[in-house]
Amino acid sequence: MRPLKTFYVKTYGCQMNELDSEIMIGQLRTRGLTLIEEEEQADLLIFNTCSIRDLAERKVLGKLGLLGKNLHHRPYIGVTGCMANAKKQSLFQKLPHIDFVLGTNNIHDLNNVLDEVLAGGTQTLRTDDQFQFELDYAGAYRKDKVKAHVSIIRGCDKYCTYCVVPYTRGPEVSRHPDNILDECRQLVDNGYKEITLLGQNVNSYGKDKPEWSTLFHDLLYKIDAIPGLERVRFMTSHPVDISHELMLAIRDLRTLCEFVHFPLQAGSNRILKKMHRMYTVEQYLEKVSLLRSLVPNVALGTDIIVGFPTETEEDFQATYDQLKALEFSVAFLFTYSPRKGTPAMRWKDDVPEEVKEERHKRLISLQEEIVTKQRQTFLGQTVEVLVEAKNFKDDTLLKGRTRCWKNVLFHGDESLIGTLQKIHVHGYSHQTLLGDKL
Repeated sequence: MRPLKTFYVKTYGCQMNELDSEIMIGQLRTRGLTLIEEEEQADLLIFNTCSIRDLAERKVLGKLGLLGKNLHHRPYIGVTGCMANAKKQSLFQKLPHIDFVLGTNNIHDLNNVLDEVLAGGTQTLRTDDQFQFELDYAGAYRKDKVKAHVSIIRGCDKYCTYCVVPYTRGPEVSRHPDNILDECRQLVDNGYKEITLLGQNVNSYGKDKPEWSTLFHDLLYKIDAIPGLERVRFMTSHPVDISHELMLAIRDLRTLCEFVHFPLQAGSNRILKKMHRMYTVEQYLEKVSLLRSLVPNVALGTDIIVGFPTETEEDFQATYDQLKALEFSVAFLFTYSPRKGTPAMRWKDDVPEEVKEERHKRLISLQEEIVTKQRQTFLGQTVEVLVEAKNFKDDTLLKGRTRCWKNVLFHGDESLIGTLQKIHVHGYSHQTLLGDKL
């Protein structure tokens, strides 16, 4: 049996994966293992993977393939996350040197799986299709001492035709509100100032458990009542489930930040239907208009995919026009990549790569114009910033975010970390606002 004293974790993908890694790190530390930053010296390597795009998978597979060629250092290797659920047993066939594959719904079983590997020397697979167990969130290892992620719902029932999440994370399973509130209170007691509520679709929270009589907006009101909590954020949202009640909560609740991730995905009704997004452009615009009328200072973020199968120049122009008109504060812009197991795989990926890239660049250029104009409107304003940490490149500067998700840098003493400060904005660099503490 090889010695097992240290471990290294590499996380790919979304905030949910980051939280899952924190939970697994906590489990391994409880076991007595030491987390280290030097991959080449660790006895155990865990790669917490993402399958949302082809590039993310290829990066991981390339990395794991290289590890198999190292004849001198043979750590135990585990693959967790979405790629584990998507590829399952085939990972052992492609990468015979890995020791275990642990799916997104099985991370509670990490130490048992590790015991099996250590005892028998055999490859072990755990990839359940549905999430069933309350995780040890209290034992999660959190590096950040100001902000924390809290899981409220796992899985997704929307089945967008391009997306692997319903297949890699299973159907929606809400977490009991009492457990969520207990965790939030404990985090506040431990000094955390900001909590981000996580789920593949947080707006669906509670719909699978009508006996709880707690939908997402109800949960937000309960969390807002926790003494000492300064800010609450949430992600990700599906426009279909963004309700009037949720908009009123954003307007009325002290802690709830005025930023909503509101993914459009495409500006063409034909493409939206093909994506199975379950709304039209007109319905989407109606919700945006209502939200902006109720919360005039709200900032919106979006996701957009270009080059979806059969997308014409006319379809793309409709997306371009909506991006220009809606003026999102944040936009995650992607080119379409086929994902095995999704309905879209049935269709020919018929938009040439060079066309996808050209359209992608046009959207990026437009979004840069939009955010440049927005940044200029902040000049001379005073904003509230939650101070998060020293700036990595220049530790004489502190960094933090506004309620509407803008990065801010200013000079200050590290004793301000974890506090709310009023900052007068006098400039910007790229997407970061620059200011002075008042």
